[in-house]
Amino acid sequence: MVQQVTQGIKISVKTEFDGTFYKNRKMQYAFAYTVTIENQSKDTVQLTSRSWKIKDSLNNTELVEGEGVIGQKPILSPGEKHSYTSGCLLFSPFGAMKGHYNMVNFTTTRKFRVSIPLFNLSAPFSMN
Repeated sequence: MVQQVTQGIKISVKTEFDGTFYKNRKMQYAFAYTVTIENQSKDTVQLTSRSWKIKDSLNNTELVEGEGVIGQKPILSPGEKHSYTSGCLLFSPFGAMKGHYNMVNFTTTRKFRVSIPLFNLSAPFSMN
């Protein structure tokens, strides 16, 4: 598990290999990741959007941006947590992801960015 705190918002990520399959005659590697967002600040905040950079070991890069996470824009009071699980497909058994969440502080109305730390995606059968 990787963790990082930015401006009182703690991001924790754990990953899981979900298997391989063929799509358009190419083997793909499926990974799931679970993100926990914990508000350790004294203010209520809301996640408004996300941005991801996904890269595999063949140097394929995908940028993903959008509103909220899995269709939600969670509001977190101080001490609250929000967890969700999502996934990605790679063309190799190794890769990595990183990114950020755009958030708004309800007390100050200030918008701010929370870093999502770099985390690795690895198929267990490929590791020595």
